[in-house]
Amino acid sequence: QADFGRLEIELAEVEMPGLMACRTEFGPSQPFKGAKITGSLHMTIQTAVLIETLTALGAEVRWCSCNIFSTQDHAAAAIARDSAAVFAWKGETLQEYWWCTERALDWGPGGGPDLIVDDGGDATLLIHEGVKAEEEFAKNGTIPDPNSTDNAEFQLVLTIIKESLKTDPLKYTKMKERLVGVSEETTTGVKRLYQMQANGTLLFLLLMVMIWYPRASSTTCTDAALTGRWLM
Repeated sequence: QADFGRLEIELAEVEMPGLMACRTEFGPSQPFKGAKITGSLHMTIQTAVLIETLTALGAEVRWCSCNIFSTQDHAAAAIARDSAAVFAWKGETLQEYWWCTERALDWGPGGGPDLIVDDGGDATLLIHEGVKAEEEFAKNGTIPDPNSTDNAEFQLVLTIIKESLKTDPLKYTKMKERLVGVSEETTTGVKRLYQMQANGTLLFLLLMVMIWYPRASSTTCTDAALTGRWLM
């Protein structure tokens, strides 16, 4: 599948001249050199072009999908073989989905990523819930109880955090401290983040990326800055 994915990535590059121009203009200066970037965004052919633009500008990348059904396996295979760590496949279970999200965020004992490209806010949610649980654990030894909620998906989130406390009780705190910021694409994610800002629980800078034009358009690396809004 990786060979087929590479062929389609090369075709998509022709249709995404903005990203390709970024590689030409900024590649020599390596503005992302040393940066660790985690993505939680549909693992498609077009996203593959974005990932390889980030790596061409010097970044190290770990990626997962933001949807259990949207991954194009040939795109994921090509990127995993050639460019970046990918944790995504079409038809994930919810348990697998959250495992993939946790894996994409885990950069080892040094902390998490410097930047997150989020879509739907799940990577951002996991860090916030992790920090909250670690603070409670440090304060009084409280461990998250997955049975405290009827939401099956949130039970998985609490299970991941509960397990992480056994091996590193500051895992998500270190991620929070390292993070420079997060971009968020969807209205669903943006609504959640505005709520967090309103109640004072937002932990780091967020860029709201409201790009209505399809991903297959000539998206540029500066679109986020031009069409987004910083929120903190």
